[in-house]
Amino acid sequence: MRANTPSLAARVGSVAGSPVREILRLTARPEVISFAGGLPAPELFDTDGIAAAFRRVLDEEPRRALQYSTTEGDPGLRTAAAARLTARGLPTDPADLLITTGSQQALTLVASALLDPGDVVLVEEPCYLAALQCFGLAGARVVAVPGDEEGLDPAAVEAAVVRERPKLLYTVPTFQNPTGRTLSAARRRAVAEVAARRGLWVVEDDPYGELRFEGEPVPWIAAFAQDAGAADRTALISSYSKIMAPGLRLGLLRAPAPLLRACNVAKQAADLHTPTVNQLAAARYLADNDLDAHLARVRGAYRERRDALIAGLPDALPAGSRWNRPQGGMFVWAALPAGWNATEALREVVTHDVAYVPGAPFYSGEPDPTTLRLSFVTHTPDEIADGLKRLAKGLR
Repeated sequence: MRANTPSLAARVGSVAGSPVREILRLTARPEVISFAGGLPAPELFDTDGIAAAFRRVLDEEPRRALQYSTTEGDPGLRTAAAARLTARGLPTDPADLLITTGSQQALTLVASALLDPGDVVLVEEPCYLAALQCFGLAGARVVAVPGDEEGLDPAAVEAAVVRERPKLLYTVPTFQNPTGRTLSAARRRAVAEVAARRGLWVVEDDPYGELRFEGEPVPWIAAFAQDAGAADRTALISSYSKIMAPGLRLGLLRAPAPLLRACNVAKQAADLHTPTVNQLAAARYLADNDLDAHLARVRGAYRERRDALIAGLPDALPAGSRWNRPQGGMFVWAALPAGWNATEALREVVTHDVAYVPGAPFYSGEPDPTTLRLSFVTHTPDEIADGLKRLAKGLR
């Protein structure tokens, strides 16, 4: 950059790019078997149903589909989304929702509406990487809250609230990215009670909740907040990316009216509204198709892929490695033996046309260099087995 060129904003320079995106770029070659990205399996998309929905919308109401729309979102899609949330145990009115351009935009809008530079955000350790980027760009100070294999420790949350005086807690409590962990019902209730006692905002991100393939569903923190007296400070973010198709870029935000109004203004400044044709097609798809039947097929396939990955890990990873067994979602979290560095090991691994994501970038505090994230949903069981053989060679 020339000496007299105006500088970029300081907040941009302080936030690193996503290592996951960089790895995906490096492994885009078709011969690479990548466990790196959380990409839904494209062969499982209901392409016929989605194509039919777009055709009906463009045949029956093309002018509306191709026109500007309201910031809040298509009333039909909000109605369908509210009905789905209500059926899953969280009474919701369409007026409680804002349709967003992917759930990542919902998080960005919440950060814009709630955070001033210097505000403190509590997060899980490790944490969803793009959330760390989002809070960094908002100028927030991110503080990690300790937990264990069951996720966040509510007592640690309360201690951090007293010590740090944060504005909000951000959590992915179901099949968390990157660890695949699920927060228990008792801990969710406890988190809601902390929010009620301490005046803390809780931002609950749930992109994976409908991808459960064993065990019983756990209510949202937002559902416990109704009883705990924290409904006025709880926001729920969700997405159609993992249950329909990520290319639609459709997410939603459920929030109390004051926050929803603020996010509506922030969205007007960001993109005016989410693409009309995509919203109308999604609403038509939900009206004409059985999404639950489609999800049953997806969950069955993902369970087989998780099982294939876990079955092959003892031979693929060095002796003494550890990993978990998530009940759903997309990710297995693993740790190599002490002394290993997953970031350094990846340099050799990628030369064998296979990849994973090192765990270090997901930490806001001191990282554990031995950790790595493996996504099991993108490839078939046979491809996973082949990829694990390559991984074993790369780690030898």
